[in-house]
Amino acid sequence: MDKNLAVLIDGDNIPSKYVKEMMEEIAKYGNPTIKRIYGDWTNPGLTKWKNVLLENAITPIQQYAYTKGKNATDSAMIIDAMDVLYSGKVDGFCIVSSDSDFTRLATRLREAGKNVIGIGEKKTPEPFVVACDKFIYIEILKSNSKNSEDDKSQEKIEVDKVTPKVIKLIETSINDLSDDEGWAFLGDVGNLIQKKQPNFDSRNYGFLKLTPLIKSISNFELQHRDTSKGSRNIKLNYVRNK
Repeated sequence: MDKNLAVLIDGDNIPSKYVKEMMEEIAKYGNPTIKRIYGDWTNPGLTKWKNVLLENAITPIQQYAYTKGKNATDSAMIIDAMDVLYSGKVDGFCIVSSDSDFTRLATRLREAGKNVIGIGEKKTPEPFVVACDKFIYIEILKSNSKNSEDDKSQEKIEVDKVTPKVIKLIETSINDLSDDEGWAFLGDVGNLIQKKQPNFDSRNYGFLKLTPLIKSISNFELQHRDTSKGSRNIKLNYVRNK
């Protein structure tokens, strides 16, 4: 059964161009029963959002900028998030912003036992990233998008390099879960890596899934095991350090 999610979008801080891809990504983790976007809709800078709100059934929440230099949108989102939390209607939250002001909110929601997914640009400060259970960079969604007319003119999105730090993270996670022969179930390894580093995503490195990423790194050995579940044969991937 899908988990019900509240999607709260900082309209002042997120580009509107890839909303469709963003909502498709969120659907992988649950059913977005609440979808709200916050901003001062009298601001001409938010005009581009208006065209995509109806298409994606996102409710705009008006928040006037009462004081110059102060972000009233953040406060409105935080207040609404706590109201939704206490309503008990959702199992998790998706906070869409690149603003570190939501770090404490993400922490508080997780303390309440809610799953928190963050979505933002790669410029998002580390404190907000690590406060979430999972953090997804918008740049990943951009690179996978084939629906925009402007994509043809875009430069290719650069992928991150697999650094020794990344390899060490995978190695230690395998060791944490391995059996006496050093093998660990790859699905468990992926889950543990996610807990250790919420912004870890194989797509950051140009791979759609974890398995091909592991295959591309010579430090690891993969093994495919066939198991029977009822009338079905299921292939499971195991990995160990060389």
